[in-house]
Amino acid sequence: MSAPESLTEEVSGAPASTAVVEATGLARWMHSSGAISASGDRVASPAGQVSWAMYEWARNPYVLVITIYLFAPYFANEVVGGGVRGQGLTGAIQSYSGIIIAVLAPFLGAIADNGGRRKPWIALYTVLMAAAMLPMWFAMPHSTGWQLFFVGALIAAANVAFEFSAVFHNSLLPTIASPRGVAGLSGLGLALGNGAGIILLLFMLIAFSLPGNVPWSFIPAHPLWGVDQAAHEPERLSGPLCAIWLIVFSVPLFLFTPDRPSTNLPLHRAMIEGVKSVIRTVRSLRHYRNVGWYLLARLFFNDGMTAVLTFGGIYASSIFHWGPIPMLAYGIELSMFATLGGFVGGWLDNAFGSKRAIFISIGGTTLFLILSVTMAPDRIFWFIPYDTRAPHVWSAPFFNTWPEIIFLLLVNFIAVLITAGYANSRTMLARIAPMEKMTEFFGLYSLSGQSTSFLATGLVSWMTLAFQSQRVGLLGEVLFLGIGLLLMFFVKEERATAA
Repeated sequence: MSAPESLTEEVSGAPASTAVVEATGLARWMHSSGAISASGDRVASPAGQVSWAMYEWARNPYVLVITIYLFAPYFANEVVGGGVRGQGLTGAIQSYSGIIIAVLAPFLGAIADNGGRRKPWIALYTVLMAAAMLPMWFAMPHSTGWQLFFVGALIAAANVAFEFSAVFHNSLLPTIASPRGVAGLSGLGLALGNGAGIILLLFMLIAFSLPGNVPWSFIPAHPLWGVDQAAHEPERLSGPLCAIWLIVFSVPLFLFTPDRPSTNLPLHRAMIEGVKSVIRTVRSLRHYRNVGWYLLARLFFNDGMTAVLTFGGIYASSIFHWGPIPMLAYGIELSMFATLGGFVGGWLDNAFGSKRAIFISIGGTTLFLILSVTMAPDRIFWFIPYDTRAPHVWSAPFFNTWPEIIFLLLVNFIAVLITAGYANSRTMLARIAPMEKMTEFFGLYSLSGQSTSFLATGLVSWMTLAFQSQRVGLLGEVLFLGIGLLLMFFVKEERATAA
């Protein structure tokens, strides 16, 4: 019996000839093909792979709805009480959560490598993330003292749980997909995550923000569920809605995506061995020099991308004075382009390789970011004045001036390229990290993405407050993106072997 036939027989539990007959329709969808994954395991079934990507459909709306387009601008402008002060405080919160992630993420990955299973950890951080989002309903305008601290703590806790869940979720990718399928599945996950964000943003726009503000017949006359727009309840409701969405759509991952087998080590022993393993890995980075250069490069360019996402919505809402309705429309549009970016990232990776794809996606993000900060209500590319009293370009209630339209075009490119950049960077590690230490290196991957995030967001915060300018503050993002790209010149796209 040939190797492929024997694998098919083992997976299906039937003779090879029967398996071939039954591998149609639902059977084919639910069973592995028997091919070998990037980590040397059997690839997951199509249902298992799609369920892995579906977890980003469940989790990533948190980024779009809460940290970028709706809750974060509300927090900066209404809860804190001002664009410059709000941007500064948001940066500080990101810095504090980044320190926690930097300290713990690599150890969690190593513990999972020694314990084997990933899904129990994903479940834990999914529950913690939902628990942090539900009370965001109590984020009241003009909060002070302990109330403001409480909201900030919820945001920090959700950030930490989101990143820790990513450590274990990312580490499953090379165990369930073929070497060539890793890039496409990574891009699919990001595309689904952005697609889910579009659905939630569109629902909130139609159900809560547009009613009573537009005369369109297909829009309800009043917000659903008696939501009070004047009390900023649509923005406050974003936390509970994202929490419910997360819990519901996380279920397929736990049902259909295969986990790594348990090593049967007790938890305390896995923790001890995990800590020792991280120490050994850090000490042996000379052997993993190429991976080390990559993690160092990603440390910078990922921090820059994170800062772009953190402050992008705050900057746009403050500079152009956009309220909840234009911000929801802004989020929907950018999320549509970001969905495209997930597929673009997979195509770039397969067409040019991971390293060249990173240069294209991160370099393009840097270029369009620089151009976007030269836009203002009375400026186009800074040097071209624009009369704010000029007739509107079209009759829409927002996005109706040339500076706004050109700004949207620029950030659409950023949305595509930055999403592609996240997909490319994840695929790059899956292709160069040693197979035997994949989760541990994804822990270090998280570390490289978060260990200086308190510097990137802190720099933006400091520059914003020091110069009393949100535009100057965002130049800190350009610095981190540029350093990361320079360091990528030292990285080779080749698989490391375990020391």
